[in-house]
Amino acid sequence: MPTTPKQVLEMARKNGAKMVDVKFVDTFGAWQHFSVPVGELTLQVFKEGFGFDGSSIRGWKSIEASDMLAMPDPETAFMDPFCAAPTLSVTCTIAETGPTRQAYCRDPRGISQRGEKHLAATGLADAAVFGPEAEFFIFDNVQYDQRPNGAFYSVDSEEAIWNSGRDEAPNLGYKVRHKEGYFPVAPADTQQDIRSEMVLVMEQLGIHVERQHHEVATAGQAEIDFRFNTLVKSADTMMLYKYIVKNVARKHGKTATFMPKPLFGDNGSGMHTHQSLWKKGKPLFAGGEYAGLSRIALHYIGGLLKHARALCALCNPTTNSYKRLVPGYEAPVNLAYSARNRSAAIRIPTFSESPKAKRIEYRPPDPAANPYLCYTAMLMAGLDGVIHKIDPGEPMDKNLYDLSPDELKKIPQTPGSLGEALEALEKDHDFLLQGDVFTRDFLEMWVEHKRKEHDAIRLRPHPHEFFLYYDA
Repeated sequence: MPTTPKQVLEMARKNGAKMVDVKFVDTFGAWQHFSVPVGELTLQVFKEGFGFDGSSIRGWKSIEASDMLAMPDPETAFMDPFCAAPTLSVTCTIAETGPTRQAYCRDPRGISQRGEKHLAATGLADAAVFGPEAEFFIFDNVQYDQRPNGAFYSVDSEEAIWNSGRDEAPNLGYKVRHKEGYFPVAPADTQQDIRSEMVLVMEQLGIHVERQHHEVATAGQAEIDFRFNTLVKSADTMMLYKYIVKNVARKHGKTATFMPKPLFGDNGSGMHTHQSLWKKGKPLFAGGEYAGLSRIALHYIGGLLKHARALCALCNPTTNSYKRLVPGYEAPVNLAYSARNRSAAIRIPTFSESPKAKRIEYRPPDPAANPYLCYTAMLMAGLDGVIHKIDPGEPMDKNLYDLSPDELKKIPQTPGSLGEALEALEKDHDFLLQGDVFTRDFLEMWVEHKRKEHDAIRLRPHPHEFFLYYDA
């Protein structure tokens, strides 16, 4: 893959590119884009950027100060396999106009770049490595609507257990039961080939994939895992990963969603995130403490647990996220840590004794999160733990879902709603402001927008309320 502007231009020439797709991530984690003829891609544009209007991007500029610059990163260039005309794609960081081209404080990719610079400035480490495991659903059909006098949604999948009685002329059975999708072979698993195609496209575009499989839920829940990388590169990969998943699904007449909890009564989709710190090529999380961890790793865990409720506002940023974060569906609602234990919010994997493999897995995040904000916020919480030597307490080496009510009361829990998470962020955010990584301006904007989402759900009648209360 290219690393310099000259190499990007050569890639465009070699592949006969006709167009250049200019991509950037918005506040809430969606890729936005505009396209230019390939002749507009010059060495100079890598220094000067592409100008655009930022006033229509959610949470960004007001109209009287809307001019912005998209600064292409040559290391993100690839030939887009989903465009009819040969198209080179490049991801950008956003800058203000003017001679200094100062990084825009609300650009999520810029925030993650500042996070990496802050890490280096502390002297504690020079690299933060992240390995996210994003789950998603592949549906055959989705319908939804919201009106002042009614609301509904409907999703469907040929392999879902609720279609056991459907007339499919013929119906051959082999439906995946609730919580039994991990992981039967075909014909129960109907999506082996589509997941494999997603993997092959990912590898074609430079993503190192480790495995793909059906996940626990019925109705086409899936997971594709890619190799860990440094913070910004891992977030870049997650954006490309989502783009590939959704477009391969669409090519086959299906639809993919990273919504955390699209189905009632079955597992939701998480984004368990493996992470570790490194310095001069040396892993810093390996040591002689609990589960083979170092004191730095334990303090990092202490920081994550201390700030976990505030982190949810960025790592679980939707009202739907808190329909996943409930007991009984493998969701890590208990803010504790343990080796191997998947019922704890933080798990220490024990597959390998190699120091390079020593890491921690933070399990609450979900794939609706903006990866740049999510990974950076976790890094900042962990660094706060290392800097202040925060004690994580004793590990919990038991099934936390089987604890007695008295035992459970002693373990902190994730917030029960987006509103609670936003309140936690308002009370606990100083750790995010260190090194000017996040700004008060950004966090205030985030809370304001997310409160509107919370209120949009809170104020509307729910269809199930008619079932419960219509005859009151």
